[in-house]
Amino acid sequence: MPVTRSAGSMLATAVCAALLLTGCTDASSVEPASPAPKATDGSTVGQSGPGPHKPVARLIPGLGPHFRSRIPGGTRQALVVSGGTADTNVAEAVLYESDTARSWRPVAGPWPAHNGMRGWTDDHHAGDLRTPIGVFGLGDAGGLSPDPGTRLPYDQDEEFVALGTGFLGEPLEGSFDYVVAIDYNRVPGTSPLDKERPLGPEKGSGLWIHVDHEGPTQGCVSLSRERMRELLRLLDPDKQPVVVMGPAQELRR
Repeated sequence: MPVTRSAGSMLATAVCAALLLTGCTDASSVEPASPAPKATDGSTVGQSGPGPHKPVARLIPGLGPHFRSRIPGGTRQALVVSGGTADTNVAEAVLYESDTARSWRPVAGPWPAHNGMRGWTDDHHAGDLRTPIGVFGLGDAGGLSPDPGTRLPYDQDEEFVALGTGFLGEPLEGSFDYVVAIDYNRVPGTSPLDKERPLGPEKGSGLWIHVDHEGPTQGCVSLSRERMRELLRLLDPDKQPVVVMGPAQELRR
């Protein structure tokens, strides 16, 4: 049977519909909400709402947008090696890790380091005694000494021998006891001793992170023996580690 509504019932229905459209409060009596205060980094502080506040991702200090964009999306470990100027051969290294939200934090360092005798270059050539600037993978390790407990593929071989003296007359013996290959002009997934050079021999080769001999290098990056052992234990191939390296001013681009 059809339901017959009274005039009063129809009026009440119309009033309820109007309240649903305009809200239960007279809009003319509501003061506009004040904007939430901002922190010094631009994030909102003291804000309440229906959902949790999303934290601002932490960036790697000292890296500008150009170098941040060159870090692969899947990378969650980055060793940043920062030199003083384009012509200096002493540097500082810090290892950073990120979570799945790409929020970075330091996990080791800063460590003192050496780089090429003549500094840095963005156009590396064999014999220029400079370290290439850029972002490069770190996927393969090795050395004369036994594996210290790294998760990277490790090639222990008697060919990891450094002979003679360095630029300051310091002995080079032991420099290759531990090395991590820098993926510049090499085939990733091979021993650091592999001789294949995809860019040709004129573009330089055999660039490693190795044990420091207390002096500048031919173009490699060097860390103290204990720091090399620590780095090897920390690097995780599942986190697709890279090295980001260059003079500080260049890295800020």
